[in-house]
Amino acid sequence: MRAVTNVHELELALPESRRVPETTELGALFREHAQFIARSLRRLGVPASDVEDTVQEVFVVASRKIDAIEAGSARAFLYGTAMRVASNARRVDRRTQARRAEAPIERAEVEIDRGPTPEELIERRHARAALDAVLETMTVEMRAVFTLFELEEMTTSEIASFLGVPAGTVSSRLRRAREHFDEQVRELQARIEREGHTT
Repeated sequence: MRAVTNVHELELALPESRRVPETTELGALFREHAQFIARSLRRLGVPASDVEDTVQEVFVVASRKIDAIEAGSARAFLYGTAMRVASNARRVDRRTQARRAEAPIERAEVEIDRGPTPEELIERRHARAALDAVLETMTVEMRAVFTLFELEEMTTSEIASFLGVPAGTVSSRLRRAREHFDEQVRELQARIEREGHTT
């Protein structure tokens, strides 16, 4: 299953009975924040094939707590919920992968994309896999700050407010995350060079 790229696709992917009514407060939250939450979940390690369902889980939690969400803090509430749901999803995914590893290998499903060329798709997948591998080695706290700053382009003060931590903590986590990222990229490049010389 390919990743959803916009809210409209996410809505269309749902059965009619699960779609969010446009006129509700939850519907407004969904339209305003669903793409951000989908990107965040993906960056927090949720497999692309599970993003749609996981976004829905985040908004199911939000629907139960809609009255407790303070004005102006919906995005922070949803992101905090997404972090917890992503953690659960990664745990389930690890268990599923362990079971699959024990099961016999069956016919592989091939994903067909009529857009980019096969070479571009391979390049994107390798880049995405490399980014995911590096992000997976970070703590959840470092990953959250890194992705919000580097990928969502939020400021450190916005992130501090968003996560409910001091700005100094955000700066410290960001510095450590960048150092970790750079170190992991250097190791990856060295491994690629070694493998290139041996083939």
